[in-house]
Amino acid sequence: MNIDAEFTHTQNQAIEYLFDSTTTEVLFGGAAGGGKSWVGCSWLVLMCLKHPKTRYLMGRSKLSSLKTTTLNTFFEVCDTWGLKAGTHYTFNAGSNIIKFYNKSEVMLKDLFLYPSDRNFDNLGSLEITGAFIDEANQITEKAKNIVSSRIRYKLDEYGLIPKMLMTCNPAKNWVYTQYYRPAKDNTIKPYRKFIQSLVDDNEFISKYYKTQLQTLDELSKQRLLFGNWEYDASKDNLIQYDSIISMFSQNGVEGDKYISCDVARFGSDKTVIMYWEGLHLKSIRTLLKSAINDVVSEVRTLQQKHGVLLRNIVIDEDGVGGGAKDYLRCQGFTNNARPLKGENYQNLKTQCYYKLAEMINKGQVGISCPDITIKNYIIEECEQVRMKDADKDNKLQIVQKDIIKDILGRSPDYGDALAMRMYYEIDGNFGKYFVQ
Repeated sequence: MNIDAEFTHTQNQAIEYLFDSTTTEVLFGGAAGGGKSWVGCSWLVLMCLKHPKTRYLMGRSKLSSLKTTTLNTFFEVCDTWGLKAGTHYTFNAGSNIIKFYNKSEVMLKDLFLYPSDRNFDNLGSLEITGAFIDEANQITEKAKNIVSSRIRYKLDEYGLIPKMLMTCNPAKNWVYTQYYRPAKDNTIKPYRKFIQSLVDDNEFISKYYKTQLQTLDELSKQRLLFGNWEYDASKDNLIQYDSIISMFSQNGVEGDKYISCDVARFGSDKTVIMYWEGLHLKSIRTLLKSAINDVVSEVRTLQQKHGVLLRNIVIDEDGVGGGAKDYLRCQGFTNNARPLKGENYQNLKTQCYYKLAEMINKGQVGISCPDITIKNYIIEECEQVRMKDADKDNKLQIVQKDIIKDILGRSPDYGDALAMRMYYEIDGNFGKYFVQ
């Protein structure tokens, strides 16, 4: 059937890349109201109609959000183009599959990283012809890579190449480092394209939409109205973003071997164990469950493997960690303890985070981390280290952990383990009289 599709200028750019012979990944977005979901759903419909018996993925962080937002846009696209439910396509709410009259399919998928399915086994042996991921900034890079690896179905039959369209709003995670920043610097990989789309680019949007965006708080307005990717680069940030990124491509300052361990306090938290050589983080071990004996066993294994002195092992002794510290007879770390050397910090944790920021900004910390999910967690957590009440004349503070958890949707366990390592940089004489 003939489709009379109308697109904005930026949407047309995306469509051109999605139908060329060289581009495999398109990131489209930059602000709210730019027609991101519309172009994604349009592309899926066009592909399904053009290539019978093909199969596509439409994904989002949570299936519930996908069905209440993006799916409705899909139905609107179909209605605009004269495609009727029950005639040209059907939707099964149980299987979450849209089936077209020519046997093409669109499968709705949940792409959230659940602790019980870190390898996205829920996708099974899925084979697809292409993928559209809405609000890609809300999923992990690992999820995106796994979806990408499944794009191979009927490509040769129709002379197609793998294609993935992602939409997003500005975010300081992998969409920033892999797409926005390289595009800005003209270093983006040739098979990738980034298209900035703002509300003013969409002539089809309601005249009231922009007015509503103007009522948002300043940070939200910068992101969603102006498409400002540097929205959170505020004077309150303790760690420079470029310095955070640089950690993963450099060696830290050489020195003794250390282990820092942040023990989970609650069910959703993770126990993070880090092995250091000087200020170079060499390996990271994550435990989803934190029974004392498990923590002790992992730390002892690392200690014996690398010959770490007992005095150079520090464990968070708040809550469950206190038992692990007692078993190991190592240095305990109490977050609310007095800062060392009588310095003007709210507590020891704050002092260590300030020291961590200093070391990272000076380029003295290096991290070896092949796991891209953990790498992105570290980046996100380090960027949320911010001064609190910086303009007030009192002890130096950082934004509370509960607030950070609300922003990230998880506890900053990796950031806490990084900060604990700084205990030894603040008190260089610690362990001088320690009996090994």
